[in-house]
Amino acid sequence: MIAFVRGQVAAVTLSSAVLEVGGVGLELMCTPGTLATLRPGHTATLPTSMVVREDSLTLFGFLDDDEKTIFELVQTASGVGPKVAQAITAVLAPDDLRTAIASDDVKTLTRVPGIGQKGAQRIILELKDRIGAPVGARGHAGVVGSAPWRDQVHQGLVGLGWGVRDAEQAVEAVAPQAGDSPDVGLLLRAALQTLSKA
Repeated sequence: MIAFVRGQVAAVTLSSAVLEVGGVGLELMCTPGTLATLRPGHTATLPTSMVVREDSLTLFGFLDDDEKTIFELVQTASGVGPKVAQAITAVLAPDDLRTAIASDDVKTLTRVPGIGQKGAQRIILELKDRIGAPVGARGHAGVVGSAPWRDQVHQGLVGLGWGVRDAEQAVEAVAPQAGDSPDVGLLLRAALQTLSKA
């Protein structure tokens, strides 16, 4: 397995980054929060997790080892695949997830796209004894405040090279589309469309 990737950032897209390692471009699927920390031309080191399927090999990249651990652990719960696991790490910091599971907080888990009431209850039941207590690690971009998606979309835009002011205006422009359970990926795409028209 590939434990981590270190190389020059060759490209950053809406959902992935390409790191050049020894003349080979490796595509890593990443959350908006991780992508926001990457700059093309700069060197980056990302912990990784490889998901092997019959028809594909997918490499996921993370901000740190704690996020990687959570990504791999939540997939041991019934019905949680890599896409939902990545959505969990995009919406909730590792400690926020530990706190939600420890306190039976179904509402926090259902903020994650793809997790409904029953799915959240199943995750809590299956992981409660294995996920551990909050470790007091870093905060997660966008978790503080009433609308976590705003910071995630803003960071995603800045990470893709847009200016801070432009990113703020684009976030405001797509705010009416957010609704009660915003999809960060869709809002990020909508914000990019807004910026490309401007």
